[in-house]
Amino acid sequence: MSDATLLVVEDNADDFLLLRRAIRHAKLQNPLQHVDDGEKAIRYLSGAPPYEDRTQWPMPLIVLLDLKLPRRSGFEVLAWLRAQEGLLRRLPVVVLTSSDQDKDIKQAYDLGANSYLVKPGRFEDLIKLTLLVDTYWVLCNKRADLNS
Repeated sequence: MSDATLLVVEDNADDFLLLRRAIRHAKLQNPLQHVDDGEKAIRYLSGAPPYEDRTQWPMPLIVLLDLKLPRRSGFEVLAWLRAQEGLLRRLPVVVLTSSDQDKDIKQAYDLGANSYLVKPGRFEDLIKLTLLVDTYWVLCNKRADLNS
C-alpha cells in the first residue's frame, strides 16, 4: 500500500521535516500530507475548503497526530473524529507526541486513539519507529471499509 496517504498533523516544522526525512531514509513510499494545526486537520479530514479536492488532498490511510497543537489540540481533533459518522470515526489515529505523561496517554486512549507513540530523541530510533508504524498500520492492520 505504498500509495496510501499518511496525514501528519504536526505544528513543529523541524519535527515534521525530521519525520519526513526518517520516512525517506526508511525507504517508505507513502505520500505524506501535512497540516500544522488542529483546525486545519479537521478541515482536511472533513473536506472543507481549501481541502475539498480529494485528488489533491486524499483521505489518509492513517493520521499521525501530535497533541500540542495551535487552534485546536490533538485531543480536540481526536474527539471530533470519534464523534463523526462512518469513515472518519473509524480512521486509525496514531498519536505521535513528545509527551509521555500518564494523563495524556489515558486521555488519548479514552478519546479513541488507536496507538500512542512518544517521539524518540535519536534519529535512528525515529527511523525504526516509522518502519514499525508502516509494518503494522499500513501493511498488516486489517481496516474497516472506510468508503461506507
